[in-house]
Amino acid sequence: MRITSALVDPALLDLPWSTPLEQWPAEHLVALPQGISRHVVRFVQLGGHVYAVKETGERVAEREYDLLRALERIDFPSVKAVAIVADRESDAGEPLDPVLITRHLQFSLPYRALFSHTLRPPTMGRLLDALAALLVRMHLTGFFWGDCSLSNTLFRRDAGAFAAYLVDAETGALRSVLSNGQRGEDLEIARVNIFGEALDLQAAGLLHDSIDPEVVCEEVVQRYERLWHEITYEQQVERAARHDIEGRIRRLNELGFDVAEVAMSSIDNGRYLIRPKVVDAGYHHRRLLRLTGLDAEENQARKLLNDLDAYRAESDLTDEQQAAHRWLTEVFEPVVRAVPAHLRRKLEPQELFAQIIEHKWLLSEQAGRDVGMRHAVQSFLSDVLVHRPDEQAVLGVEISAG
Repeated sequence: MRITSALVDPALLDLPWSTPLEQWPAEHLVALPQGISRHVVRFVQLGGHVYAVKETGERVAEREYDLLRALERIDFPSVKAVAIVADRESDAGEPLDPVLITRHLQFSLPYRALFSHTLRPPTMGRLLDALAALLVRMHLTGFFWGDCSLSNTLFRRDAGAFAAYLVDAETGALRSVLSNGQRGEDLEIARVNIFGEALDLQAAGLLHDSIDPEVVCEEVVQRYERLWHEITYEQQVERAARHDIEGRIRRLNELGFDVAEVAMSSIDNGRYLIRPKVVDAGYHHRRLLRLTGLDAEENQARKLLNDLDAYRAESDLTDEQQAAHRWLTEVFEPVVRAVPAHLRRKLEPQELFAQIIEHKWLLSEQAGRDVGMRHAVQSFLSDVLVHRPDEQAVLGVEISAG
């Protein structure tokens, strides 16, 4: 027996490698939901971690191991390769197939398992958003999957994240860039696989009556194409044209994507590339609190974070924590301090800033350019805030002036 491992764990030696995987005793196994696989797959627990063990050919195992390791190095959302166990033999001396070991993604479920639990249509939309975002990020990375399906994709809620993860990479290929033809082929494979699995679930009576398999697979393709265009089209943005950057984020929101870790990196000549990550409720509140200490409602937090991300891109700051500190002291706090004392009872600081951002957006839309924060603040104070009732008086609670 020969073990090639990225993580040296002596407990690996204790597994019954001389037994075919499908015959492993229950004492070594963990029962977890899994999708359809062309290989025998079992889950085991070692040292507090759960691993997936898959029997396959040696060359296939080595190729997938290398690909998963490469994806891990570029921080791609996929399972992590742990080891290859080759040169296995039964107790009778007969050769056994090698196995690939990957670490199971905690708190995750295969898409197939979710769809087979009478998934409601509103939840399905969020899942398809996450799957489309995974495919887009994959193609931006230069990765051709070649086997996207409901069984080969994991879904996870973890610390607010709402995202899809790649499980099986044995048909994949990592290149410097994918052509439109390669992307189209990968997307067509995904469409056919998803359609087939949805039909299978429907035939078994496991799919919600209101979910049409054809609509499911076409929705993934359409969401992918909209997101791909919004992310990849080149847009010349002058350093002072912050309004255009904010518009890009808003259009992504309007497409149904709440985005986190918005990477707006300068490509050349002022062009920006945005890479989104779909998130679930409560994420923005937690991220804003972690970065700035501001405690805000979810919608407030999303607006504040959008402004923070635009500021970070505009300032070419790579460190998120540094950008958050500067945004808090150079943007948020000066806006709050600009409110005269007699008007500070009308809105709490977070809501005040969120409404000023919205007011600035409307003024900029009317002007066809970024009107700037100073003008927006003065306009909001004189035209909007002065006419509002005191929120403190309405609520009957004390609100800090900030």
